[in-house]
Amino acid sequence: MSARLRTLNRMLRAGVRPVVRRLRNWDLARGMFRTGAMLTFRRVKGTRYAPAEGVLAPGLWVMGAEEPLPGVILYLHGGAYIVGSPGGYWELAGRLARQTRRRVYLPDYPLAPERPAPAAFYAAVSCWQTLLGQGLRPEQIVIGGDSAGGGLALALLSHVLGQGQRPAACFAFSPWTDLTMSGPSLESNAESDVLLPVERFEEIRDVVRGALAPDDPRISPLFASYPNCPPVYLSWSETEILRDDARRMAEHLRRSGAVVETEVQRDAPHVWQLFHGWVPEANASLNKTAAFIVSALPSPPRSGS
Repeated sequence: MSARLRTLNRMLRAGVRPVVRRLRNWDLARGMFRTGAMLTFRRVKGTRYAPAEGVLAPGLWVMGAEEPLPGVILYLHGGAYIVGSPGGYWELAGRLARQTRRRVYLPDYPLAPERPAPAAFYAAVSCWQTLLGQGLRPEQIVIGGDSAGGGLALALLSHVLGQGQRPAACFAFSPWTDLTMSGPSLESNAESDVLLPVERFEEIRDVVRGALAPDDPRISPLFASYPNCPPVYLSWSETEILRDDARRMAEHLRRSGAVVETEVQRDAPHVWQLFHGWVPEANASLNKTAAFIVSALPSPPRSGS
């Protein structure tokens, strides 16, 4: 473990986890997340940003300085389906855009409790359909996300595969995949997780799921089916409470016939990739993810061939 990661763990445990444990004003939580992201997450040089227009609005397009290659990354942000926005993730998206030379689309999907599940799921499906309607083929799109957005990405993957549409690939950082809360790490890692307090999980789960059963595949992709699944990249920390959500998801996908690449950090916070530019483990993880994306998307033909 790097010295910077060790310091980050201490800071999150002492300064952020107690706030997450107590905070119940969702508007305040959203504002704090936006401010924290603006002050903490490292800006990426050589990136361009443009508000999405038309059916894809509200949302954000993120691109590197170079002319983007064919293909799009549809990235669904985390935040327990309650907080988070494209504005809190454009730095991470910028890193992926620059390293893959692909455009990243960050939808501003509806949040609970104002719009509980399955609102976010149907918004994600609409984004997928709109991208196809703009001329993209399924094999030109990589679906990704983190935390709740990682679960949403996997739920969307299951849905489009059921429609006979096969994306290029899917990736998820520390995904929340099981709202039945049956993962053993919710208890075994309750003390080691430096960010997420497990005692809030049932309350938040009930706020976001609406009228859906906890095992509904639209919010718990661990119970979804994945026919003809493309390659999937999953990462998680051994010390986070969602460890078994990700670990069991990898096992489920492999049983479905998918090729699954995993990255497991021994001791890192939930979605440590957000701290790229500060923590070397985050940089390394995004480098691996970018390589995975590039390997999955079609390469443009060489000039003269």
